[in-house]
Amino acid sequence: MSHSVALERITMSFGATKAVDDVSFTVEPGEFFSILGPSGCGKTTILRMVAGFLAPSAGRVLIGDRDMAGLGPNQRPTAMIFQSLALFPLMPVWENIAFGLEARGVPRAKRRRRADELLELIALPGYGDRKIAELSGGQKQRVAIARALAVEPEVLLLDEPLSALDLKLRQHMRAELRAIQKRTGVTFLYITHDQSEALAMSDRVAVMSAGVLQQVAAPRTLYEDPETPFVARFVGETNAIPGTVAHVADGIAALDTAHGRLSARAGRGVAAGRAATLYVRPEALGIAAADAPSALGARVERLDFEGAFGLLHAVTADGAAVLAALPSTTLGAAPAAGEAVRFAFAPRDAIALGAAQGEA
Repeated sequence: MSHSVALERITMSFGATKAVDDVSFTVEPGEFFSILGPSGCGKTTILRMVAGFLAPSAGRVLIGDRDMAGLGPNQRPTAMIFQSLALFPLMPVWENIAFGLEARGVPRAKRRRRADELLELIALPGYGDRKIAELSGGQKQRVAIARALAVEPEVLLLDEPLSALDLKLRQHMRAELRAIQKRTGVTFLYITHDQSEALAMSDRVAVMSAGVLQQVAAPRTLYEDPETPFVARFVGETNAIPGTVAHVADGIAALDTAHGRLSARAGRGVAAGRAATLYVRPEALGIAAADAPSALGARVERLDFEGAFGLLHAVTADGAAVLAALPSTTLGAAPAAGEAVRFAFAPRDAIALGAAQGEA
C-alpha cells in the first residue's frame, strides 16, 4: 500500500458550523503521526471519521488505499484507545486484552496465549490474572494498548490517552508508547493538545486550528520553520514582533518595527511593503551591549529559575512581553528586576511571516 491513511479534502459540518474544513494529508505505513491543536480545532472529529464513528460531509477517508465509505467501525482495520481507556473492572487483565478476540470467536486457549504474548510486549508478564483495580495508571494505559493491538489493526487510533496522568507518568508513558510502536510497526494516529507530547513522540505532526490544517511536518521543522503565524505561536514559546517589511534579500527580510529595524528569515507571505510579524524563540535571544544596533530594548520584570535554564521576563516600552531563555551558568550575571536590557539575535534564528488567510 502506498499510504496507511489518506484524507482527501475531508470536510465535516454540524449544521452551519464546519468542524473540519477541506483537510488533506497522508500517514505512511509504520509512522507515528500526531494531530496537534487546541480544544475545538477538529482533531478528534478527524479521528472519529477515520474510525468510522462519523461520516464526512465531503471528501474521502482511505485506509490502506481502500475507500472506507459505508464501512462502520467494526468493518475497518483500526482499533481505538479512548481517553477514558474503558477497561472492564470485573474482568482479569488477560480477558480485557483478549476481549476483541472473543468477539471474533477465537477459542479461549488461543486468546490466553495471545494475551500473554502482549503482556510480554508491554512489559507486564505475569499480570494476566490480576484485576484492573490492582494496576497503576501507567499499567492500565499499557493494558489498553495491548487490548487494541490484540486484534492486529493496521492503524491504532489514540485519542489523548495520556491526558489524565500526572506529569512524570505522562513523560514515562511517552517513551513506552514510542517503544511499543517501534516494536510492533503498527501505524499510530495520535491526537493531542500537548505540544511537548507531539514533538517528543511523533515522526510527523499535523497542526490544526479552527478546523483548518495549518502545517504537516517533522517536529523539528514545525519548531524551526513554521509556515503560518498560528504554528509559530502554538508550537513552543516565541516572541512576536509586528512590523512592515522594508526589503527582502538573500532570504532575509528587514522589518521596520517599533523597536527599530530588525531582520529575520523571510517566510510565507513576506514581501516588501507588506505587514509581517517577526517570531524569535526565547533561546535565540541573548543579552546585548547597551549600545548594540538592531537589538530589542526592554525592562526586566522577573527571572524564573527552571533548572537547566532561567526564563527572563521583560516588557518593552510599548507594553509587549519578551521572554528570553538563559543558560543556568549565566544566571549569576543576569540583570535584576527593573533593569533596562537589550536583546540581540541572529537573523537566521528568527523567521518573519505574513498574515495567514483568516488572520489579522
